[in-house]
Amino acid sequence: MKRVLLILGVLALVGWTSCQSHKTDKVLLSRTFPTMSWERFDFVKNTLVLDKPMTYDLELEVTFDESYSYNYFSMTFAVFDKAGHPLRAKDYKFILKDRDGVWKSDLVDGQYHFRFPINNELTLNEPDSYTFQVENRMPITPLLGIKELSLISK
Repeated sequence: MKRVLLILGVLALVGWTSCQSHKTDKVLLSRTFPTMSWERFDFVKNTLVLDKPMTYDLELEVTFDESYSYNYFSMTFAVFDKAGHPLRAKDYKFILKDRDGVWKSDLVDGQYHFRFPINNELTLNEPDSYTFQVENRMPITPLLGIKELSLISK
């Protein structure tokens, strides 16, 4: 009986710890692509109003399906101030498959999930509104096989 209670206690603690780590994640912008296609100049963006300085550790979470034909994903992440002036912009290219075309992620429910680092300690010093934007930089449009994209603050 003590062994069963101990196992249940450990499982509960592991589950609680796992839930706690996800509770600290905050979705700053998100888009689901119901038709699994994303046009080149269809920017994914969200405006945040900050009442105090904030620092973010950012990651991009992206989900693809088998119809995604590229070995990589190319995008630009940008932050704009209230007037629309760019404060930061950086291009990224993430490798999704190895040289043989094998995905670098496990297939779960017909989808490949990736989480990529974008920026550690992005600090916005002034209370104001800021727009976070992700731009599709792939060479062919529409981009097929993309299911969902989210910018996460850890």
